[in-house]
Amino acid sequence: MKLARVSGLVTGTIKTGQLTGQKLLVVDFIDAKGKVLEAGAVATDVCGAGFGDLVVIATGSAARLPSEMAGIPTDATIVAIIDEIKLNK
Repeated sequence: MKLARVSGLVTGTIKTGQLTGQKLLVVDFIDAKGKVLEAGAVATDVCGAGFGDLVVIATGSAARLPSEMAGIPTDATIVAIIDEIKLNK
């Protein structure tokens, strides 16, 4: 799993039928201190995340494990919204 911050929303009227009704968000993968490691990835959302939210993303085949994502062509799914990260300095 990876940390990310939601930076945008993707909309499209023409897409594979399996993505119909799926919320697609633009996310920036970050490290635990908030430094952007990879900007501009697209992830499906099953948690109701919104702009600016800090989230956990399941990637690869694990992205299709939540029941809402079974059979959906995705390799990144938001599976949690984070309230706080505490680091041991």
